[in-house]
Amino acid sequence: MGLGITVLVVDWAHLTAIPAGDRVDRLEDAAHDLDEIEHGWTWPSIDGRPWCGGYEFRDTLGSYKPHFWAGEAWDDVRAFADPALKAALDRFLTPLLWDDATSDDDDAEAQDKVRDGMDLLRRSVLVSCTPEAVEDLVDAWNETAPLLAQLRELYAVHAARPGRWIANFEEFSDLLRGWAEVAMEAERRGWGLVGLRG
Repeated sequence: MGLGITVLVVDWAHLTAIPAGDRVDRLEDAAHDLDEIEHGWTWPSIDGRPWCGGYEFRDTLGSYKPHFWAGEAWDDVRAFADPALKAALDRFLTPLLWDDATSDDDDAEAQDKVRDGMDLLRRSVLVSCTPEAVEDLVDAWNETAPLLAQLRELYAVHAARPGRWIANFEEFSDLLRGWAEVAMEAERRGWGLVGLRG
């Protein structure tokens, strides 16, 4: 069946009030209570109050594969990108879906910000961003968005893979806009975000 991902925006104060050893279990319980939707948001009331919301990416069927292939596509095209776009998109993608092993050393401070609060990490957590890290994501997206169209032709040459997840620039940019929607909603609420292994 393959690896899935469940993306949640989370009231971090509520989450961190839960004993550390129980946090992932409570997130997984919350994820099970989310209504299945094809695309967009679900806002369950858990423990008598809404402290998290789930987001389903368009045309992904809950699979992690599109996110993985978007990261691979960025790896294929990033060397050809304009330096300003490269820096902004590295900041945006690294904590979400891109292996940061090949990212530039000067990105270390932004990456350290994202890793704050990693007591959540267990094999079942794919992504974890504190509210502060979410603010950095939104800043990075605001720098990326006006430049993103520059990748259209580069993507066609270096990263297009017909018949594969994230086969073209449109699918790539649509997935990125989904992540931006998640980050902006989390920032609006002052929350963090978590991607659970589905």
